Amino acid sequence: MQQKIVIIGGPGTGKSTVLNELISRGFHCKPEISREVILMAQKKGIDQLFLTDPLLFSKLLLEGREQQYIEADKCKDEIVFFDRGIPDAHAYMNYSNTEYPDYFIEKSNNYKYQKVFMLPPWKEIFVSDNERYESFEIAVEINHHLKKTYQEIGYEIITVPFGTVKERTDFILDSL
Repeated sequence: MQQKIVIIGGPGTGKSTVLNELISRGFHCKPEISREVILMAQKKGIDQLFLTDPLLFSKLLLEGREQQYIEADKCKDEIVFFDRGIPDAHAYMNYSNTEYPDYFIEKSNNYKYQKVFMLPPWKEIFVSDNERYESFEIAVEINHHLKKTYQEIGYEIITVPFGTVKERTDFILDSL
């Protein structure tokens, strides 16, 4: 049976860096899609879609992450890693105190991951950029909502300790 492993954490915690390390080691990984959604909105003149229309932004993310999950089912690899998962969509809605349709939670319950690894906020590596508007303090708050949301769905969260990219990646692989 294929293992679907999701790596979560607030903005700037090193998720994409760890995923890139996993890719370099030959693992199949599904990238974070929020940057694509943000850049697409910016081309249409919307600077920060999450701030302008959080529900639309989250619907687009939910659709993209559901598609990634379905595509992973077609993959022959035994392990597929995801940079963020389906429950992230409503975790962010909880963070922004925005109401969302019930199907957000239904999809989170229908598409399950075998393991959830969380990269905690780490001030020393946190960087803002064109697509990441959040401050470190906001990243900490988002991280709290992610953890709470995944736990409410019934996931046991494995916290990845601080360390080099190699150490963090090895920790994840050793925990499988």
